[in-house]
Amino acid sequence: MGMMSEFKDFAVKGNAVDMAVGIVIGAAFGKIVSSVVADVIMPPIGVLLGGVNFADLALVLKDAAGDAPAVVIKYGNFIQTVVDFTIIAFAIFMVVKAINAMKKKEEEAPAEPEKPSSEEVLLTEIRDLLKNK
Repeated sequence: MGMMSEFKDFAVKGNAVDMAVGIVIGAAFGKIVSSVVADVIMPPIGVLLGGVNFADLALVLKDAAGDAPAVVIKYGNFIQTVVDFTIIAFAIFMVVKAINAMKKKEEEAPAEPEKPSSEEVLLTEIRDLLKNK
């Protein structure tokens, strides 16, 4: 089997396509959650903390001199990223939990009993006749 046909088999398999769709949706979901955190959640938290904007929090190690920019540790961006991650992780956890609950309900649903084959019915009748003698 040539390399191109192996690649074609890999690329067309459902798993590869599902993974690609998941990555695209995950990236879009990440942008949505980042916007919710930055535009909806963090402003009220900043107001509660006395008007602090986390993106502005930074520690200047060395001021700008001439053409050289200032050396700054932007720990506010780090705080923002940690909050984004926490909310994204929680949202994904809730989705996975809901999917697992649906799978559990499917597993718990009683399966219809299989109809016995004609051979089994005949053997059962023979057994019952032998018991009655």
